[in-house]
Amino acid sequence: MALQFIFGPSGSGKSYYIYNKIIQESMENPDRQYLVLVPEQFTMQTQKELVMLHPRKGIMNIDVLSFERLAFRVLEETGALSQELLEETGKSMVLRKVAQEKKGELKLLGSKMNKQGYVSQLKSMVSELRQYEIGAEDLDRLLEDIKEKPELFYKLKDIQTLYKGFFDYLEGKFITQEEILDVLAQRAEQSEKLRDSTVVLDGYTGFTPIQIQVLEELLKICRQVYIPLTVGRGEDPYRLGSPYGLFYLTRQTVHKLCKLAEETKTFWSETWIPGKGEKYQGRFQEKGALDHLERNIFRKNGKPYGGGEKAVFIREALNPQEEMEETACRIRHMVRKQGYRFGDFALVTGDMEVYAPAARRAFEKYQIPCFIDEKHSLFMNPFVEYIRSAVDMVVEGFSYESVFRFLRCGLTDITEEEMDRLENYVIAMGIRGFARWDQEWVRSYRGEDPEECVKLNPVRQKLVDMWRPFGESLKDPQGTVKTCCQALYRFICENHIEKKLKTYEEGFAAGGDMALAKEYSQIYRIVMDLLDKLVEVLGEERVRPGAFKEILEAGLSEAKVGVIPPAADQVLVGDMERTRLKDIKVLFFAGVNEGKIPKEKNGSKILSDLNREELEGPLEKMGLALAPTAREELYTQKFYLYLNLTKPSREVYLTYSCLNGSGDMLSPSYLVNQVEKLFPKARELEEVPLYTESPQGAVEQVARELGGRQEKTKVFQELYTWLLKEKEWKPWADRLVETAYYVNPQDAIGKAAAQVLYGTELENSATRLEQFARCACSHFLTYGLVLRDRVRYQFTMADLGTLLHSSLDLFARKLREQGLLWTQLEDGERDRLAEACVDQVVAQAGESVLLSSARNAYTVKRAKRMVKRTVWALQFQLRQGRFLPALTEWAFGPWDNISSLDLRISPEEILHLTGRIDRIDLCREDGKVYVKVIDYKSGNTQLDPVKMYYGLQLQLALYLNAAVELEQRRFPKEKIVPAGIFYYNIKDPMLNREDVKDPEHADREILKKLKMDGLAGGEPEILERLDKDLALRKSVESLAVPVKYTAKGTLAGNSKVADQEQFSTIMNYVNYKAREIGQEILGGNVEVNPFAYQKESACDYCPYRNVCGFDEKIPGYSFRRLGTCKPEEIWEKMKAALKKVSTGEEE
Repeated sequence: MALQFIFGPSGSGKSYYIYNKIIQESMENPDRQYLVLVPEQFTMQTQKELVMLHPRKGIMNIDVLSFERLAFRVLEETGALSQELLEETGKSMVLRKVAQEKKGELKLLGSKMNKQGYVSQLKSMVSELRQYEIGAEDLDRLLEDIKEKPELFYKLKDIQTLYKGFFDYLEGKFITQEEILDVLAQRAEQSEKLRDSTVVLDGYTGFTPIQIQVLEELLKICRQVYIPLTVGRGEDPYRLGSPYGLFYLTRQTVHKLCKLAEETKTFWSETWIPGKGEKYQGRFQEKGALDHLERNIFRKNGKPYGGGEKAVFIREALNPQEEMEETACRIRHMVRKQGYRFGDFALVTGDMEVYAPAARRAFEKYQIPCFIDEKHSLFMNPFVEYIRSAVDMVVEGFSYESVFRFLRCGLTDITEEEMDRLENYVIAMGIRGFARWDQEWVRSYRGEDPEECVKLNPVRQKLVDMWRPFGESLKDPQGTVKTCCQALYRFICENHIEKKLKTYEEGFAAGGDMALAKEYSQIYRIVMDLLDKLVEVLGEERVRPGAFKEILEAGLSEAKVGVIPPAADQVLVGDMERTRLKDIKVLFFAGVNEGKIPKEKNGSKILSDLNREELEGPLEKMGLALAPTAREELYTQKFYLYLNLTKPSREVYLTYSCLNGSGDMLSPSYLVNQVEKLFPKARELEEVPLYTESPQGAVEQVARELGGRQEKTKVFQELYTWLLKEKEWKPWADRLVETAYYVNPQDAIGKAAAQVLYGTELENSATRLEQFARCACSHFLTYGLVLRDRVRYQFTMADLGTLLHSSLDLFARKLREQGLLWTQLEDGERDRLAEACVDQVVAQAGESVLLSSARNAYTVKRAKRMVKRTVWALQFQLRQGRFLPALTEWAFGPWDNISSLDLRISPEEILHLTGRIDRIDLCREDGKVYVKVIDYKSGNTQLDPVKMYYGLQLQLALYLNAAVELEQRRFPKEKIVPAGIFYYNIKDPMLNREDVKDPEHADREILKKLKMDGLAGGEPEILERLDKDLALRKSVESLAVPVKYTAKGTLAGNSKVADQEQFSTIMNYVNYKAREIGQEILGGNVEVNPFAYQKESACDYCPYRNVCGFDEKIPGYSFRRLGTCKPEEIWEKMKAALKKVSTGEEE
């Protein structure tokens, strides 16, 4: 029984020495057993090293094991366990089950159990307590000591409840990974395999209490135990010293092992590598740069390097992706210029979450083979998502989200097109719940083919039939975990998932994506094993679907797949602590930023560092401890940094970023400053242009220079010429030039294509003409290609406008049916009728979105207020004048044979104007019929002559043309006089208390806000008929129309009026403009030509902004900027345009 320490600095050859020693001994003593114990993740690499070092290239009596594997070997020899081993996924599922049962007892942790990753944190906490040999009774004693700290007390009480519940459930049935070492310590003495064997423990920086127990037994029964430990030259490994020292971890380990040796009466000795007087034959060139780094990093008296070798470099990058691009470029350069192999390089980082995907992208771009040393979570694999969403369809009652998560997994027999159409229908119709899916769909939604629901019913039925047996099994009130797992297994088998996954695997393999192929080759077996484990661990437990989902997800969240390196010559990318680096020549240390180096621990966050510090005293009294706090780990991590920095034999590069992926500033780690003090010239690094090492880099360099305005460099010319010569890259060069010199084409689809789309008889509403005037491309996409936003089952502002319009139309119809006049209605009768009209419109909508939620029901109440306020204001406006409504919601078109609505564009082409006028008011007096047209708007629309001139507001004037001709037909012997065109904006304005000067006349202030906007006939006889108050003609402002008289009896400057000549001009001009737009439409104009006027543009709220490609930075793209003009200037422009037409000056 002997213990031998092998001391030496990193890179001195400790492992090489001991491996050779036991190889030699094993050859001399072929009957003796030799065991090499290393951390689990190092076993394969260590086996390989020993085989390569062995003269016979075989290790017959040398076993490479981890502590856990040794435990199983001993158990195989001494007798099997009565309990099954519970793996990590099983632990998560049991903890979830225990948490569900104990939920009522948990004061602090119960509400957090459903958070993503919380069960995993709890599992880490349980494992930590077990590793550090803290039992439920120890927690009882701890709770007694911390009663005065309520937050910590209740947290620890919850941990104890779960900890005890977890092990109570396992008792007699299962054993955890941590407990297996307890069993090893108990059974070691019975093992003939261990007795008189030689054991080497390599790759350990320290040991947990349970591992120390195992070592105690090994020291008693083994012939010899060797433990290589890293310590600096000239250091005393037996003096414990400061806990902040670089080699404190080694000294602490030596201290524990020496104490153990004394207790077991074991003789110990030491060997130093290199020994006193021996020449250094380690990893580094003696007195070279890396040797200097090893001797001085993190030492108090570290000195700057004075030698000539350049082997330590520091580089700053903009962000992690650029950091990886430059690293990949340098690796490719060194392979090409200096004869390195890819296997000579390694890249380590403290933040694999950020740097692993960045490295994968960069290395792929530079065609560098690499192996990412991490286990990949399967939680988002389509098969796992298929299972989770299928269960969620039960738990969530066939919710939209669960159904389409299930369909989009790509593992059903429903096609992508069917899914898209199905999703459109479900969103538009608000389909929710299994009952709606299980009944035939018969209704269609606005703008859709009425037959669509008929076509979708077979797809709907296929989904329902596929899912129904599984759903019914899972909802069984007597169901257990076993029956749920069986139902899930049948569901998977019936839908041939294994075969589909195999197809995906073959597809990925054929495409060269071996990582995904490996994942898909393992995923089915992993999930089946998980279901087996669920049945084995929790099989007979009664469970509801929601609880089954939580337990299943706890297991699935732990499912991971590891990939064996597919090739020998590749760059290793790994974590600074987990990944073992061996025989590398160049190390890239990436992400050397504050917060990443030292690496922040991601262990159990259930007990904070403050909690751990509060428990330190009570635990110490009990002779126990927890894992180190983050602050303590900072000093330990210096040791890990030292080990990593001294792994390469030739060069080491430290790289860091200035910004993270979100653009936030990052600071370099203290390590950068430490290294720079030792190597002041570390930033003197030869630049390697990215374009020299990758065709993709060349493309990017060409793109950068093409995008700039400066004169093109010689490098650009050479790269561009090379790209043109290469068959694979020539299309890239062509596209770059095309993009760089792209000019907006003057788009047109041609007259023939326009006729196919629209025909020769064009039926157009005023709204459609106005949209063309806003932007020809927007009109084409809306009416030519008939693109539209997805219809959603929701109440929009457009729906509110429809509700208000319909209610006002119904109000007017009911008045006519009852023979009532607007002006005669009493307030109460008017309001009751208004509310009844809204109710009737809502009722006629049937199974409507209006009643689908409390929010929408409130909107209906709001609509009632708005309609009541509107009819009150409209009644007042009518009482002020002598007009009465003649028509409401009058739909006009070709069937009315109104000549002003049929505009001949060419002998073969004609434009038929269609529309619906909200209200036409008439006043018949003195042989004249005065006509007023009103359009209701639910926004805040104002009539602008400039917009009328440019075709952006044609609606009211076109409606007036139609109304005048209609009334002339009805009253052929009377003169028809245009009296006004107005917008009435439907709203329910609120007043600020301070704005109301006279509370008794608050209604007057409201009426001002509800005044119609538009153009009134400017003649006094018309104004008096619009508002009797205007008959005074002095110091009066109308509350009905936008007209005001000054004290002098003249119209105020902000009055909106037009005399009969101007009305005639407007009416003729809008027909001219409509004909002009019709010509453009039928001519095939689809140009991207949005207008811009004041603070408004056609691109505001345009649904096609991401489709048309409009960008003012691109030549040929620009807004049509409309200048402002006074009304009188607009009349003159209109006259001039009409004159050109009449004299034939315009084609």
